[in-house]
Amino acid sequence: MVVARTVVEVEGAVVVTKETMVGGGVYHWSETAFIADIVQKVYCELDLKLLSTPTDLTGIETRAKGINSWLKYKQPSSPVLAICGMGGSGKTTLAKYIYNSNKENFECSSFLEGIKDQPSVMLTLQKQLLRDVSGNNIMISNLSEGAFQIEKVIEKKRVLIVIDDIDDKDTLNSLVGTNVFHTQSKIIITTRDLSIHTWFGSISSGCYVHEIELLNDHESLELLSYHAFGCKVPMKGFKELAIQLAQCCEGNPLALKVLGSSLSEGQGTRIETWRSTMNSLNSLKGDINNKIQGVLQKSFDTLPCESHRELFLHIACFFLGEFEYYVKSILEDDYHAESGIVTLINRCLVTHPRVSGDKLAMHKLLQDMARNIVRKDSKDPAEHSRVWRDDECKTLLRNGDGSKTIEGLVLNMLEAEEGMRSETATVLPLGKPLCRCVYRSTPFTLTTIMVDWLIATQTVLNSLKFLDLSFSYKLVSICNLHRLPKFVVLNLSGCISLSHVCKTIGYHKNLSFLSLVECTRLWKALSNQKCVNQLERLKALCICGGTPEQPLFALPQSVSWLTLSHSSFEILPHCVDFKMLQSLCLNCCPNLESLSCLPSTLKMLRVGWCTSLERITFQSARFTLQVFDYEGCFKLFEIEGLFKLLSIEKVDEADLGHMRWIKAYKDYKVDLVGDVITQGRTWNIQMLYEFGIRSTYLQGIKDQSMATHQYTSSSKFLSFRVPLHPKKHKIHGLNVTALYRSSGGEDRYPLFARISNRSRGVTWVYSPVVYCKPRVDEDVVWLSYWPTGNLLDAGDDVYVDILTEEGTIIISGYGASLVYKDGGEVEEKNEEEVIGGDLSRFEVTKGGYYLCRRDFFNSIIPAIFFGDNIHITDSRRWRTSSPITPFEDLIISETPIRVYKCKVTLGVNFSSESEIKKIEKAVSSVPGVESVSNAKEIGRLIVIGRFDHQAVVTCVREFRKMVQVLVREFFEF
Repeated sequence: MVVARTVVEVEGAVVVTKETMVGGGVYHWSETAFIADIVQKVYCELDLKLLSTPTDLTGIETRAKGINSWLKYKQPSSPVLAICGMGGSGKTTLAKYIYNSNKENFECSSFLEGIKDQPSVMLTLQKQLLRDVSGNNIMISNLSEGAFQIEKVIEKKRVLIVIDDIDDKDTLNSLVGTNVFHTQSKIIITTRDLSIHTWFGSISSGCYVHEIELLNDHESLELLSYHAFGCKVPMKGFKELAIQLAQCCEGNPLALKVLGSSLSEGQGTRIETWRSTMNSLNSLKGDINNKIQGVLQKSFDTLPCESHRELFLHIACFFLGEFEYYVKSILEDDYHAESGIVTLINRCLVTHPRVSGDKLAMHKLLQDMARNIVRKDSKDPAEHSRVWRDDECKTLLRNGDGSKTIEGLVLNMLEAEEGMRSETATVLPLGKPLCRCVYRSTPFTLTTIMVDWLIATQTVLNSLKFLDLSFSYKLVSICNLHRLPKFVVLNLSGCISLSHVCKTIGYHKNLSFLSLVECTRLWKALSNQKCVNQLERLKALCICGGTPEQPLFALPQSVSWLTLSHSSFEILPHCVDFKMLQSLCLNCCPNLESLSCLPSTLKMLRVGWCTSLERITFQSARFTLQVFDYEGCFKLFEIEGLFKLLSIEKVDEADLGHMRWIKAYKDYKVDLVGDVITQGRTWNIQMLYEFGIRSTYLQGIKDQSMATHQYTSSSKFLSFRVPLHPKKHKIHGLNVTALYRSSGGEDRYPLFARISNRSRGVTWVYSPVVYCKPRVDEDVVWLSYWPTGNLLDAGDDVYVDILTEEGTIIISGYGASLVYKDGGEVEEKNEEEVIGGDLSRFEVTKGGYYLCRRDFFNSIIPAIFFGDNIHITDSRRWRTSSPITPFEDLIISETPIRVYKCKVTLGVNFSSESEIKKIEKAVSSVPGVESVSNAKEIGRLIVIGRFDHQAVVTCVREFRKMVQVLVREFFEF
């Protein structure tokens, strides 16, 4: 007789079964049934109580990783974690997955769902929680008693509690109490409220907020395909439609499941059904599956007040893509938008503006849900509170319907049908306050706007704050603006025929934003009038396209944000008052040569494609700009307080000290990179001035580069102790040289030089704004002078090294030498932001200075620079002034930066084909040249690109007998 024992491992427990007599006939079970029976018995003994989860857990492991790590911390700073997100984003599924994966690591656990703010429901949940964590049926008769009992239990045990879908602080307190938990207990909450951390003032030390990440495009396609086709890839012929439908759901798992399941039923495998579904989702009707609508609408229904609900509907129907500041200014009086938008963001109904360019945005499904709410009571648009579809708006305006219900409508006349252009529109006497009127006109319509034609009732006029008549090309006159006493924004951009605005515009005390872009006829009419100057509260003014022949009218002193782009003046007009100016936009002013003494109040400056601009100075030497754009400024060499680039030929020999020898190489070329200032230019050797440090780069030069240094090293760093000078002269600074070359790897070479005085605990990490792009086969010599002053003295231990991204640059060697003061030199106090001056804005740890104004590491300062004791990790800390008011963004949105290319037409003698090829090759080598086309039949070479036209002129001088520069111009692309 043979006796066998079957050993089964279940959930980590090893179980030895009863003996089975093989051949004896005592037990005669099949092996499968026998093991299944054992598994069932062990499962019951262990009492796992695992929760049911979907089989399609796409992306779940990635999203659970951070929370699983938090659960393993034995003593975290907070025992509570909230999983936050919009409805249908997978919060419950993630919570269940984490619960199943981690419950066995705790003494006891409980998962609470189906929470409602009803005493009977809450009492039932309290009893369940007590039973789960204590193992006993503890009798309780009311919520206060239940909360007390729960506190007693969970402060003594290491428990895991998950509470699903909670949106009220009092409800949470009823379930877990307000006392401090057991040090190793963990509570996970799922909620739609991002401000949940504010609930926990009395519980331990707060709450971690984990905002759930929606599915990416690949995961979305996989989940949709699973529910539509039963596999993770689309059926043949359906891939493109599946990708488009998945994108419509914008990563929301619930929407992807519901949509995929609906397409798997009946005729779902027909391509026509998928196209029809696609068309339905792309319509503006707000069509949405009822199941999805119900889940999403809970967030809307639980908003604390009616004004928040109305605000959400207004944003969803009219204001998506608009700047937050401007929406607040329009809707504050009626809907308390300042606080309301914060509530909508916290409830995951509106995306935080910081991730959407300061503009209001929301998930497409939420927008559809909002529109469904507006439309649900009636199919007749005249009965709706808001109308956003052009066809419905045109019908209402034709018929004069909806006067008692409509609060807002939008009609895009650029897309209006041809037939409506010749119709006489019926005045719609709106019965409710209208806050925004947008009229996008075609070139064929709208010759005169009179406010009493647009809107007939005084009630409407009293509420109107935004009037957009931009690009009404045939508009010539605007009258009766006194009928709009509260309007804040007037946009007349592109009204090229407009020549008259009634003088009552000067009486408007609330007008803050006025755009007159390309209104050249109007400027002539207003140049001798004082009406605009009388606007005492005007903050933002956009005027583009001015010329010296058309002087600007006097500007109100209240203007803080000014746009004068696409103008042809050489210096700023005398009418510009700098006293209050915070934002100045001068993009594409090709004749502007310099900007002098700009005010320290200025926070934003845009001078992109000012191709003649050479120098910018400020009233204060301290650089205070927060936003600065100077792309395409091919002649710009100095920005005071930021940096200066000067050709070695122009540098005084006295400033070069022991580096005078580099003057001999003044005509050598160097490949400078690292900043937009380097684009479109050919560089001779330059001297860079930044933070008081002087730097230059030599390419392909080997002699003398290290010969004059006191200390050298061929290792990864250089260190030395400062000796006492024989004449006891004080140290003026430190000359440092580094040799580097490309490793042949990634073409990205940010350089960081670190100099530490370890005796005094001072470290500077400096990244130059421009640097020489290295080659694989030769060293670049980086010579620099650091004015350390009294921060370096005899006996100090100095450490020098260059930090680069791994695999990009090889450091070949270092050299350093001390520079001493003459005996009679007197030390002067330096208030500038330079080494030896005031670098407090760049101090990130005691004695540690991060001298870099570029964001290489997503605003984080790597620990490798200063160790782990960085107390300020934000690499943008030097921007210490207050945040920019979003009015600047409104200005930029109304006057977009037009990117221009340069076109140079050359007249060429085509008698010699070989010479023509030489000319083409020479011109093509100019940085920024994109194409050189040969029009042989008319004797022309056409050069196009983003380059300095003067560089082309210089390039063809050697061919002056054959080439003549005929035309230089810019064009928009």
